[in-house]
This record gives sequence, structure tokens and C-alpha cells, in this order.
Amino acid sequence: MIRSADEKSLPSPTGRVLVVDDHASARESVSDVLCCAGHQVNSCSSAVEALNVLEGVDFDVVITDLQMLGMNGIEFIQQMEQRKTNVQIVMVTAHALVSAAVEAMRHGAFDYIEKPFQADQLEHLVRRALERGALMDRRTQLGAVSEDKLPQMVGDSSVMQLLREWIVQVGWTSETVLITGESSTGKELVARLVHQASDRSQAPFVGVNCPVLSAQLMESELFGHERGAFTSADAPRTGRFELADGGTLLLDEITEIDLPLQAKLLRVLQERSFERVGSSETISIDVRVIASTNCGLHCEIAEGRFREDLYYRLAVVPLCVPPLRERPEDIELLTAYYLRRAGERMKNEPCHLEQSARDLLVSYHWPGNVRELQNIVSRACVLQAGKNVGANDLRPWLIDGRKNELPAKNVGIMSTVPVGLSLHELEHKLTEATLDHFDGHRAKTAEALGIGLRTLSGKLKLYGYAPRQKTLMKTA
Repeated sequence: MIRSADEKSLPSPTGRVLVVDDHASARESVSDVLCCAGHQVNSCSSAVEALNVLEGVDFDVVITDLQMLGMNGIEFIQQMEQRKTNVQIVMVTAHALVSAAVEAMRHGAFDYIEKPFQADQLEHLVRRALERGALMDRRTQLGAVSEDKLPQMVGDSSVMQLLREWIVQVGWTSETVLITGESSTGKELVARLVHQASDRSQAPFVGVNCPVLSAQLMESELFGHERGAFTSADAPRTGRFELADGGTLLLDEITEIDLPLQAKLLRVLQERSFERVGSSETISIDVRVIASTNCGLHCEIAEGRFREDLYYRLAVVPLCVPPLRERPEDIELLTAYYLRRAGERMKNEPCHLEQSARDLLVSYHWPGNVRELQNIVSRACVLQAGKNVGANDLRPWLIDGRKNELPAKNVGIMSTVPVGLSLHELEHKLTEATLDHFDGHRAKTAEALGIGLRTLSGKLKLYGYAPRQKTLMKTA
């Protein structure tokens, strides 16, 4: 085996490798090269010996010769296929027997390498095999959903029945879906149900929470990067699009993606291919994209914060999730569901809601939607476990008032809207007033307005907002 003098070995992840070959010199040569590359290497002189070793030790990669006495390479791979091992297999073969190596790949081998080969070729192939194994592990972790964690959509109201029908109709297609609705209405749940209703249900469902990622990290998170692509890129990274290949990718709160990255996302949706950051190699993927937002996208487009062409690419099939106040007939069902789940989770007897408490929950306007209801029920089960809970017990935990509004005396705006204000001016006043009400606390303001934190920051920058100065009172 020869190492190329004008080629350097690529920095590679290391793993545990098993070399199987009945020729001692070839076996030792391959083992030495991989040991020098930093891998943990074991070797076996026959396929039967290797199968016994695989029973007790987990390996990342198996390198096996095709022609061996007794059990040959093809039979060895078939045995591993039957035993459902997750190891990546590389076949070593002579040029005249490439057809047999292709047959091995049909039984689960990752790739093959022809004799004679150089050390760099072998190292590169093992590196690729390790990356594929790591990718499959991550996809399994992200995509696995146990039976008791399958998503459930609770509610028998007419709007929820219609939404269920739409999910079934949309699910079997591969069209892009745009889910809209207020914060905490269950948009991610709807996305998971669309995935479960599709022929991709056994493939990964991968979510990206766009608001929590900075603009610098977002591109790497979506598309991955190569080692050295930027200062902190010490190792290559697989992006979420690759992880979701064959399955579904949810872009949660899509409006939080900056305009330059929106252009790249549009290209991916059109061409179904992309390049990792720091790479010129084009990667093709088969991914169904679902996007969600709690913002009015038409307003975002008008303000220049969202690309109109990307909107039309995403909104092939729009689904709107209704707020809880528009389906009050579902509140008792949801309450019973959350009571049962809280009891299972806390392993104790949940509280008992008296009729007055149930009436209060049904009549409440739920600005925090189903998540607020879940929190209220869980809080009652923690603080009032096994007790009867009435309306007076719950009322202090609810926001006062029949409408989702702030007191005018605190907000500092007129209780009636002046005639002639444009929508932009009204939004400007409401945003600044809400921020002043929360003493400049941006996270609370964004939650109250039902928008993302980065969207709020963009609006304030557009308005040229300056926080009000408070007067400090001296005490004697």
C-alpha cells in the first residue's frame, strides 16, 4: 500500500474499525495505516471469527476482503445484514470482481475499494463511512418517536375537525406547507401530524427553532459547514437539511431568518440542492419543508423584512391553527387531557376542578392559548394535588380583563384609537407602548405582542425607539 507524496491526509473523525482479511500481510498493512490515522483497530483472520467479535463489541466501520477461505465477503455481509448491525461496511476487492462488490452494496455495504489502493484513499473512505454512520445516528435520534409520544390533537370543535381533514389531505403529498397561527396554538403539533400522515412518517422529522439562532449560526445549522469554514469550525458539521433527507424539516418562526439567508433558502426549495458553508460540492436532498409563523407575513413583506417570492414558495398549502378563544367548546376536553397527563407525569392524584373553575376556564380569553391552559392545569396539580379547586383558586393566575389588552393608564396610549391612523402608525404606537409597559423588557413585550424577539428588535430599530428615562427619587 502506497501513500501519495503530493497528497495530505484529510483531518478525519476517528472511530473503532474492524479489519477482516485471511492474508496476514494485507490485514496488518490496512491496520497499520488506520492506526496511524488515529483509529482504534482490531483485526480478524476470518469472517466467522469476525462475527463472534461483533457479538460483543460495537464497531463503527468493518473493512472486509471479498475473497476469503470459508465464508467469503458477500456471505459475511449477508450475515451482518441478517443480524441488523448498524456498522458501516467497506469491501476490498480486485478490479475483476467489482460486480461482486456492487452486489455487496445491495446487502448494505457502504462502499468498496479496489486493489491496489493508496493509504490516502483508504483513510478518505473510512472518514466518509464514519461521517455517514454519525449522520444516521443523529437522524435516528431526531426521528425516533415512541408510541406514547406520538402527537395528539385534542378537540372536537368544527374548526378542529376541519383542520384534521386538511392535515390528512395535505399529508400524503410532498408539497411545502405554511402553518400560521398565534403563539402557543400548536403549530409544531400540526407539523408533526402532517409528517405522521405522510409516506415519510418512518423518516426523520427535524425541527429548527429559528428565533434562538443568530444570523451567523443559522446558515451553518441549516446547511452544515466544513472544517475551517470559519474561526470556530474545528470539525465538519452536518446541517439540518441533510439530517432531514427523506423526511420532513420544520422551520419554526420562519420570519426570524434574515433576508440574505432567505435568498439561499429560496434556491434550496427550488433546486433541492445546496452547498455546505466552506464547500463547493453540491448536495442533493429530498426533504419536505414545513414553515410556521405567528406573524402576518403580508405585513412583513410590505415592510421589506420578508421576501415575497419566498412566501409564495412556502405557502403552497397554507394551514391556519385557530386560537383557543375561537374554540371554547374544546377547553373542557383539553383540561381533562392535561389533568390526566399531569397525574401520569407527577405520579400522584391530580386535583379536582369544581364546576366554578371549569366555567371560569371556558369563559377566559386565553391570550397564551393552549400552552397557558396546560401551565394553569399543571400548576394546580402541583400546588393543589388531590384537592378540590374552585374558580377563586385559579383566578389569581389568569390575566384580568375580557380582552387581550393592557390598561390604558399604564400603557400611556388613548383608550380609543384616533381616526386617520395608518396601520403602520398604529403598530408603531402599540409596540412602543407595550415595551414601556414592561419597563423595556423585550422578551415580555415580544410574548405579549405574539411576535419573535428578533422581529421586535427589527421593528424597534425601524422606529428608532429610545427607552423612556425613569426619574429616580431620593429618600431621606
